[in-house]
Amino acid sequence: MNKPTLLVMAAGMGSRYGGLKQIDPMGPHGETILDYSVFDALRAGFGKVVFIIRPDFEQAFRENISAKFANRIEVDYAFQTLERLPAGFEIPPGREKPWGTTHAILCAREQVREPFAVINADDFYGRHSFAVLKEYLSNLPLDSNAYSMVGFTLKNTLSENGTVARGVCKTTADGFLQEIQEMTSIEKTHSGARNVSADGQTLELSGEEPVSMNMWGFSPNLFSQLDGIFESFLKTQGAQLKSECYIPLSVGELVRDGKASCKVLPTESSWFGVTYREDKPRVQASIATMTASGEYPDGLWS
Repeated sequence: MNKPTLLVMAAGMGSRYGGLKQIDPMGPHGETILDYSVFDALRAGFGKVVFIIRPDFEQAFRENISAKFANRIEVDYAFQTLERLPAGFEIPPGREKPWGTTHAILCAREQVREPFAVINADDFYGRHSFAVLKEYLSNLPLDSNAYSMVGFTLKNTLSENGTVARGVCKTTADGFLQEIQEMTSIEKTHSGARNVSADGQTLELSGEEPVSMNMWGFSPNLFSQLDGIFESFLKTQGAQLKSECYIPLSVGELVRDGKASCKVLPTESSWFGVTYREDKPRVQASIATMTASGEYPDGLWS
């Protein structure tokens, strides 16, 4: 079987960071979080990386991001645009952004022919996470609907500086996903965490819940399954100018309808992310500690 591919959702990077040249350096020699993800995937045994980006910053991405490692791993690109819609659908007037992570993955179907992982470009997942996902994908048939997700513990993914959005998971005793609830306003508390929904409903959380950080393992079979989900979403919510079709909810729907299973893979790795600018020093300190301990080389691509 071919080595699995790493699919990186990076279409939102330019807008979030004010342009690719302003992406925050996190490592001791200016490495970005994305550099560490590609490095971890490469040493885990992934054979290719596909970046889902906006067409308008392809050149900047090639020059500032992928040029550092393009001679070490095969690199390809997919483009997420408003125009990438199923037949019969049109862009509603006033819509400015594409329709989220499910749409992003569908935009890469022509670049992926083998089992693949999906990650966010600006999340730090850790070496062990890539290793366990690669092991799972290496044994996954091309037409399988037995998918996987790396599960992180909620309390280890919260910010001290504000609320976060997380896909909170309910699992079976043997580690299979039952349900994902997308919670968009989770804050850290003394006893764990708390989510406040858009209608003001409060839900107390222990902090021990497994959560999706958008680190998934799929076969190419997923694309045809997502077609129907995305079309249904467009029919019901596509006219809403800021609606998004989230991949955790799409996978949850497949599981609920008995069309797929999803194994939640435990990881020894810690997750880091910069939801707020104030999170940056903590992420930098964590990477510095891992570099000092030898988990990463001092100079990732040197």
